[in-house]
Amino acid sequence: MTASRQLHIKFFAVLREQAGVSTLAVTTSARTPAELYAELAATRGLTLPVALLRVAINDRYATMDTPLSPGDRVVFIPPVAGG
Repeated sequence: MTASRQLHIKFFAVLREQAGVSTLAVTTSARTPAELYAELAATRGLTLPVALLRVAINDRYATMDTPLSPGDRVVFIPPVAGG
């Protein structure tokens, strides 16, 4: 059986525009940020490839294969364009 966990997601820039929200609380069985992003891409219409993103969990940079825990705060950070 796959455990589900409640997570708090924050989106920035283009991801916020695509998701239509800046924050989101979700219940998911995703085990890693990569799995979570794939789920959000399918349900919220996110189009950036996961390879272009950075992720922070509980205010610390992490990798896309870091295990998620219930209550984690996950921030997906898109590439920043300067100008």
